[in-house]
Amino acid sequence: MSNYHETIAERIIAGNSLTAEEATALAAAAGSDAFALFLAACRVKEHFIGPGIDLCSIINAKSGRCPENCAFCAQSAHHATDAPVYPLVDEERIVAGAKDAEKNGSHCFGIITSGTTINKGEELDRISRAVRRIRQETAIAPSCSLGIIDYQTAIALKQAGVETYHHNLETARSFFPHICTTHDYEEDVETVRSVKRAGLKICCGGIFGLGETAAQRIELALTLRELDVDSVPLNFLNPIEGTRLAGADNITPLECLKTIALFRLLLPAKKIAVCGGRERNLRDLQSWIFFAGASGTMIGNYLTTTGREPEADWQMLKDLELTVESCCE
Repeated sequence: MSNYHETIAERIIAGNSLTAEEATALAAAAGSDAFALFLAACRVKEHFIGPGIDLCSIINAKSGRCPENCAFCAQSAHHATDAPVYPLVDEERIVAGAKDAEKNGSHCFGIITSGTTINKGEELDRISRAVRRIRQETAIAPSCSLGIIDYQTAIALKQAGVETYHHNLETARSFFPHICTTHDYEEDVETVRSVKRAGLKICCGGIFGLGETAAQRIELALTLRELDVDSVPLNFLNPIEGTRLAGADNITPLECLKTIALFRLLLPAKKIAVCGGRERNLRDLQSWIFFAGASGTMIGNYLTTTGREPEADWQMLKDLELTVESCCE
């Protein structure tokens, strides 16, 4: 079957799109066929993105008390967790976080806030001021993830200097009601469309291991392809005590890698970064994400959980002889 995977890669490189049926067949790959799938994805990544690896970092700028009931989220007010709770941090702390991220080698810095949306007025103004300072005082590219926003808010962020807006769809439309019932999937889709209309780049992906099927992972990838997002963060569930998914164990390391490969083949020219949950879910296979088609990863801590020390990730990249370069332009 390896010749089949080579043919798939050649077809995609030639400009053809992988179909849902083909992706479904590839999702069942096992043994040597799984390794052939990774090789095909790696070839496609090298062709469309090149050999470089991009790094990003985030700050949890406003934590907890979120009114949404997302089953996986430690910051939901519907869950009793040990996640920190605090209002929007001050401008100095956001800018300091960007400078630390730049020192660790990141090219993109995400300002993340909990809640359905950002409050217009002081909160949005504070973030805008911080973004302007990040532009003046660093070379890192600022991005924001402030929940569901409208076109006018997207324009304000663009005018402040934001390059990319991050807003995950989290999972497939068909599975979303099992994960969140406090807002509709279409509200997230409309945010993506509003951000694109405003001229911002859109970073939009999901989280896997929620109990979704392989077909639903493919469904999400096809939705992202239809929306023509610019970059795709892939997260894997890190179950948090107190959430509805505490104790879940729904995805294996090889499934993680196959998911990365399928997203690369379905979204060949997009930036694909592996972010939260890689340490827990991939374990000894973390370094394989790049051979499965990922073009970047998140370095440093996540929203409510810690990541590896940056030195460990830099050592991994050095051992793999991979070059880190900015893909933010």
